[in-house]
This record gives sequence, structure tokens and C-alpha cells, in this order.
Amino acid sequence: MDTRRYTKKSMKSVLQELVAGKALIFIIVVGLGGSFQNGYHLTAISSPSPYIQSFINSSWTYHYGDVPGEKTVTFIWSTVVALYALGGLIGSITVRHLTSLLGRKGAMLLNSAIAVVPTVIMYISKPTYSFELILVARFLFGFGAGLGLNLHTIYLGESSPKKIRGMVTVTVTTFMSLGKLLGQFVGLREILGREECWNILLCIPGFFCVVQLAILPFFPDSPRYVLIEKGNIKQCRKALQCLWGPGDYKLDIEEMLAEQAVIGEQCNKSVLDLLRDKHLHWQVLSMLVINGCIQFGGTSAITVFSFSIFLEAGIPMDKIRYVTLGIGASEVLISITCGLFIERVGRRAMMWRGFGGMSAIMVLITVTMYLKDYSSVIPYITVILIFLFFIFFGGGPAAITPSLANEIFIQSYRPAAFVFIGFLRWLLFTIFGFLFPFLIATLKSLSFVLFSCVGLIAALYVFFILPETKGKTLLEISQEFENIRVCGSSTEEVLCLETKL
Repeated sequence: MDTRRYTKKSMKSVLQELVAGKALIFIIVVGLGGSFQNGYHLTAISSPSPYIQSFINSSWTYHYGDVPGEKTVTFIWSTVVALYALGGLIGSITVRHLTSLLGRKGAMLLNSAIAVVPTVIMYISKPTYSFELILVARFLFGFGAGLGLNLHTIYLGESSPKKIRGMVTVTVTTFMSLGKLLGQFVGLREILGREECWNILLCIPGFFCVVQLAILPFFPDSPRYVLIEKGNIKQCRKALQCLWGPGDYKLDIEEMLAEQAVIGEQCNKSVLDLLRDKHLHWQVLSMLVINGCIQFGGTSAITVFSFSIFLEAGIPMDKIRYVTLGIGASEVLISITCGLFIERVGRRAMMWRGFGGMSAIMVLITVTMYLKDYSSVIPYITVILIFLFFIFFGGGPAAITPSLANEIFIQSYRPAAFVFIGFLRWLLFTIFGFLFPFLIATLKSLSFVLFSCVGLIAALYVFFILPETKGKTLLEISQEFENIRVCGSSTEEVLCLETKL
């Protein structure tokens, strides 16, 4: 009853915060041009993949007069997939220069304008019989997704009041999940998952970029950027009032001024400055551990194995897509639920519990996959475990990481930090994509034990090392990381980790 009462009270309070100004519309508009784009492109490409490969074959024959070999088609298709990751990597590392030059709002508008270009290119690739245009479009889609994801997180985090900062930045994950869900839905054969519609299917995100281009100019730039980097207190207050309703926002502005005083004139540090600053080593290490464990935590393995698991559970092949839609819908719902509880439970608790739950479920899936032939009930248990895995992932690491990344770096280092995080995310994504087939071929279902160990490492790191950031200013959070220290005794060869929790 207490939880239910808190949930109702929390929802009411959150809605009041969001509708007092234009924050709700702002969150939606920024989300459509941000992480939504990445989520859509990640799932939408799987449905038309056989049609695109067939198109590559026919367009090669049309232009060059001979039939390409199977290896040639496979290589071109692999390049189509890889160019998205390469574009994402390059897009993510441009965030520092673009946000410094154009501001958060200007950079996001530029990104949406750029995203219209590959939309047109992808659409005309089919009537012009040009697979080369698909390659160009996929690279540009990746560039926009990489840049947009970083911009989305920075823009929202810098525009949110401290008391609901976590709830607002969790929407980065919500829109990512919505993008994935829409990509799965429109990829159904009954919608656009047909051979004659594959180019239209891949162009849909461009529509949402046009919506953002039309509406976002009516919103202000990030209040923190306006005050700390531009020194304009009046415009900062106007921005806060526009987004969050009437008020003097004295405490918020005082916090920004305190951070501005600490930063001084150095508002845009480089990645090298970030890595060299000894006061930020724990923040950098935390992002390295968390992002690395997310990429190597087994979500890709679950996705690959889920199809065969669903078949073994007796789900008809033509219905499995609807089950995956159910998983996508559960990710959306759990991220929304996470947003309601993050300011009560805290980032650290939700993070370590999420990783811990994922680790435990990986062990259970390993067991059920070995016992699947002993009982007809076992495959159904495995299906339930898969749903639980994505619930723990969506309500823990996936939801909390954007908020955490935004909170643990002060203004002068934040763009450089997101360059580092973006580079790390896309690099690990590429490495894992390369290693994963060999890993599965060698270890098969035992690979889940390896993924379980990765999740356990992340859970232990977060539990014992990572400070809580809930309800704290960015300077207070920085001090929390300063309080993490390795201390040694001259008489004892003992290392002890201390953190102020």
C-alpha cells in the first residue's frame, strides 16, 4: 500500500512539474531527434535485411552486367551494417566541438537537419538501383544517431532541476526503447516489412527530425550552458521559467554560479584534459566499467538465442515477432516506471540491483538451456527468464547510465566526457559485434556464464565503489568521487577502498 500510495503521489508531483511550463513538450521534441533515432535504426534494419541483400545483388547486376558472388553480397551487406557503427563513432566524438560552437540547441537542430539528407538518399536508392547510396545513407544515419544520443543526454541533463534531474534524463532510455519498439512494429510484414517497402521503412525517422526542426526553435538553450558558459543570468532564468513554469529559481542559479566560480574561464576541456586530470580518474573508470559491462553483459547473446528458445517453447515461427514486440513494450514500461522511482530509490541502488539481477538470470538461463530436453516446461521458464532479464536491464543499467554520465562531470568536462563515453560505447559495440560470433561458436550456451561474471563484476563495483548522486549538486557529486581513495599502510601490505556512501 505504501508503494502504491507513493507511486500515485510521485506521478502527480511529476506531472505537475512537467505541465507547469513547457517541459513535457520539450522532453518529447528533444527525444524524437535524440535517442529515438538510434533505437529505431538498431531494430528496423533486421526486418528488411534479406530484401536489401537481394537488392544489392540485382543492382550490382544492373550496373555491372554480371551476377555478384555470394561473398561479394555478404561483404557489401556487412559494410552496410558496419558503416552505421562507424558513423555513430564519428558522430559521438564531434559533440564537444559542436556544442561549444553552436550550443546544445543549435547542435541538435544541425543534427536533425543533417538527418534529413540520408533520409532522402535512402529513399532514392531503390528507384536508382544504387546500393552505394545505401552505404552513404547508413553512415550518415549512424553519424546522426551517435551525435544525437550524446546531445539528447547533455541537453536534458543541463535543463533539469536537481530534484527531478534523474527522472528527466531517464527519458533518454525511454525514447531509445520507443524507437526500438516502433522499428519492430513497422517492420512487421503487415505494416512495412515487405520487399516493396524496405526503403520507406528505413526513412521513417526522418519525419521525426523534421518535427524537431519545426518545434525546437521555440524552446531555449540549456540553462546551465547559458549561465555557466555564456554568463547570462537573465536568459538562464527565462529558460528555466519557460521549461518549468514561474519562479525565481534562486537556488538553481546559485548552484550554477558556484560551479561557474570553480570552473573559471576554462569552460571547454579536451578529452586529453579529462584523462590527465587525476581528480577525475574515478569518474572515467566508472564510465569505463559500466559501459564495458553493458556491452559485454549479454544483451546481444539473449537477442541471438531468443529466437530458438521461443521456437522450442512451442511459439509458432510467424508469431515470434509479436513476442519480441512484447519484450520491446516491457522495456518501454520499465523505463517509465524507473523514472518514477529513481529519485526515491537512487541511481546506485537501481544500478547494482539491475546488474546483479542480470547476472543471476544468466546463470539460470545456462541451467535451463542444459535441462531443456528433460521437461517440456523448461523452455517456457527460459522465456520468462528472458523477459526478466530485459526488465532488470531496462530498469537498471540502461535507464541509469545516461543520468549518471550527465551528473558525475561538471560543465567544463561534460562535452569531453561524452566524447569519451560515445567513443567507448561505439568502439565496444564494434568489438563485441566482431568477437560475438566466435564466442558463441566456441562456448555456445556456456557463454552465458561469462556474461554472468561480467554482470557480477559491474554489480560489485557499483555497490562498493560508486557514490550515490541522488539529490546532490554536481560539485557535491565531484566531492563524493574525491572521497574515494586507495590507502596503504607502511606496516601492512593492504589496500583498502573507501567511499563515502
